[in-house]
Amino acid sequence: MDYLCEEVGTTGRYRRDSVAWRAAFLPARSAYAAQVIVGIGVDVVDVARFEAALNRTPKLRSRLFTDAERTLPPASLAARFAAKEAVAKALGAPPGMSHLEAEILREDDGRPTLRITGRAADVARELGVARWHVSLSHDGGMAVAYVIAES
Repeated sequence: MDYLCEEVGTTGRYRRDSVAWRAAFLPARSAYAAQVIVGIGVDVVDVARFEAALNRTPKLRSRLFTDAERTLPPASLAARFAAKEAVAKALGAPPGMSHLEAEILREDDGRPTLRITGRAADVARELGVARWHVSLSHDGGMAVAYVIAES
């Protein structure tokens, strides 16, 4: 038996057992079907300018970074600062969020991972965030971070 399927700009018939019919009429059964992007954040930091700010204001390092992050080189700190800003953007810039509530750690294979606490964790829970994706890079005097919050 054929089923009529109207798509944008076309009309066609599909056999019920065809791949095209399944794609057109059956709900997605993929593990990713229920995952939704809740928020996306991106930030760019000038490494030299950021390093100058850290040197000019010594307490800034302890206000922005956890103990595990503070010992990293300036380019890595700039990338982590960009990630913390990107986290805030992905969460909708919640008032009262501290930079210390977003910690960028490194997996054994070198991939960055995110641990959030406090107000950031509360907002993420309210938004239904179950998973984070983090990408960091620094080159040519600039650091960039992308953060995706997923349900």
